[in-house]
Amino acid sequence: MTAQFRPRRSALYMPGSNARALEKARTLDVDCLLLDLEDAVAPDAKDLARTQVVDAVTAGGYGSREVVIRINGLDTPWGETDLEAAVKANPDAILVPKVNTPADLQRIAHKLSVHGASSGLKLWAMMETPEAMLNAGAIGACGRDPEVRLSCFVMGTNDLAKETRARLTPGRAAMMPWLMTCVAAARAGGIDILDGVYNAFQDEDGFAAECAQGVDMGMDGKTLIHPKQIVPCHAAFSPSEEEIAWARRINEIFAEPENAGKGAIQVDGKMVERLHADMGKRVIAIADAIAARS
Repeated sequence: MTAQFRPRRSALYMPGSNARALEKARTLDVDCLLLDLEDAVAPDAKDLARTQVVDAVTAGGYGSREVVIRINGLDTPWGETDLEAAVKANPDAILVPKVNTPADLQRIAHKLSVHGASSGLKLWAMMETPEAMLNAGAIGACGRDPEVRLSCFVMGTNDLAKETRARLTPGRAAMMPWLMTCVAAARAGGIDILDGVYNAFQDEDGFAAECAQGVDMGMDGKTLIHPKQIVPCHAAFSPSEEEIAWARRINEIFAEPENAGKGAIQVDGKMVERLHADMGKRVIAIADAIAARS
């Protein structure tokens, strides 16, 4: 199977106002870089951050890392200028904050066309408001519309907690309905979804537990606030050697001529359905893509 999968296990926020951070980002073993013009940048540093991010992305040197620019909302004094500048820089994607409805993405997508954006430039959507949770299915459905360019959800759990007054407690019980709703919406729309940040970056055990929870929920990866979170994040969101070996084994057995028409077979004393082979193909694609990136 030819892998067309792009690893998004880790997505590290980097403040656009910090030139040293933008330079350091070129050396970090991270799948995605979220170069931030929004929350991580003070109002009086917005213009500087925009200039530095555009210069950094234009200069390149980020290798296989997926480069994403998070702009300010179009309802802010900086949003329109951010969007136009980001289109010119031509990153892999533009991350749109506080998406509430499909119309928010459709509006941005129209402006991309007006500004002459390249066909490969994608949109990512921050899911971080109560309205977004109520409209998750409709927003996710934009992933099926090529003109909207949507390819990924990013959970903004800090903003969501602020707006709903829900508490971010260990285990995230209050967040779970919204997180799983967005996972379902992402899958229905054929797009990826990244879990929210873990704020206590010195708490290694807590971070590992939340990564494991994200894997169990079906998240494709996690957003990060510190480089020290990258290694444990990759460990959690990468398939194990045992999982890879099992996936290859069941696909090889289903590929044998005598099993071509079978929906289920017995492998090592276990009944394995063809759907497990299809799930295994994704594991193989992830493993191959990670190996190629390395």
